[in-house]
Amino acid sequence: MNTVKTNQSQAAEAASKKKDLIRSEFSEIKALIEERENQALKVIADEEKRVCNKFEYIYSVLKSKKNEILSLRDWIEKALTENDDILFLKRAAALQRTSTKDAFVPVIEMDQNLIHSTFQSTISLKNTVKLSVTQCRETRAEAKLMPGKTKPPPAAPPNKTVCGKKPPGPQHTMREKISHQTQVTSQVEADTKEKKKPVKVAPTTGPLNAAAIVSPKELIDTFLKKSRKELLEYAANITLDYNTAHNKVVLSERYTKMSVSDTSLNYNHHPQRFTDCFQVLGFQCFKRGVHYWEVELQQNNFCGIGICYGSMDRQGPESRLGRNSSSWCIEWFNSKISSWHNDVEKSLPNVKATKIGVLLHCEGGFVIFTAVGEKHNLIYKFKTQFTEALYPAFWLFSSGTVLSLCSMK
Repeated sequence: MNTVKTNQSQAAEAASKKKDLIRSEFSEIKALIEERENQALKVIADEEKRVCNKFEYIYSVLKSKKNEILSLRDWIEKALTENDDILFLKRAAALQRTSTKDAFVPVIEMDQNLIHSTFQSTISLKNTVKLSVTQCRETRAEAKLMPGKTKPPPAAPPNKTVCGKKPPGPQHTMREKISHQTQVTSQVEADTKEKKKPVKVAPTTGPLNAAAIVSPKELIDTFLKKSRKELLEYAANITLDYNTAHNKVVLSERYTKMSVSDTSLNYNHHPQRFTDCFQVLGFQCFKRGVHYWEVELQQNNFCGIGICYGSMDRQGPESRLGRNSSSWCIEWFNSKISSWHNDVEKSLPNVKATKIGVLLHCEGGFVIFTAVGEKHNLIYKFKTQFTEALYPAFWLFSSGTVLSLCSMK
């Protein structure tokens, strides 16, 4: 008993020391992120100050011009009240020799390239942190699935692919990654040179070996019978990937709401950006496990909701969701609902719903679309063998279309 108590005390002491070390490391990480935040905010504040100072100067010039014009008007009014004709002509002649120049107001604008590059560096930092966190979660999930193993599997070597894509660069520690983000220019250039969509692996949820236990049909039927409360056990919070959004797709509310602008937003060039169709992909990707998310149709009925491979084309007619072999979707076109895959359309019964649930089972090889309500109504299901990591995908038709990703609590 004494030995057990001693071992218990030693374990508690060791855990306490390790927690203190972890707190210290996270404090340093937070300090680095706060420093990067302060730097980014200072860049914007300095630019704001520069532009505001110019406006203040122009305002003072215009004020002087206004005083000059008011003074001249007083002279004119005084001349008009002059009773002596000779004195009036003298005053008139003097006024004719006085010339006033039109007020010139130069175009003053903030440096949009500077502001955008600063914003992009912040997005890149966020993506790096997200990537590191999600990879840690995936490693822990894989460790739990390996029978007889007490230690997590070793980290993948730098040349090993994740999610079927080339990793963004060599492996670094979190501290190195965050410090590296201070080099804004080099980071932005690295983003634009990337040929494939950056890997952003979402945490794996749900049982992974369920597909091997039952037949595909039984597996699908099992999930179709589940209530919404049960499906929320597989909930995935989806955000939208700015780098894939078409130049007219507006992202708002922390990258969870999408709509279409009447004019181009002039996003910076990125190889993963859609150029022909008003589309955007989710930031998270899934290569294993079961995942569920919901989308709200806030306005209009001209839209598409689906999934796709990261390798799907970004330009041309085949970049449209469902018009290629790399994407699966259901589409609302006015009152008509259709399923689309590999450019094959199938008309579906009309279902009135303002919220759509999407259930993806990677190992089972199926995706189910349901109308979310008091009772889940099946809209359509696709059954196939997925060969790549999958991304949530969205298509919008016009400026009246608004889709929102629901918070999965």
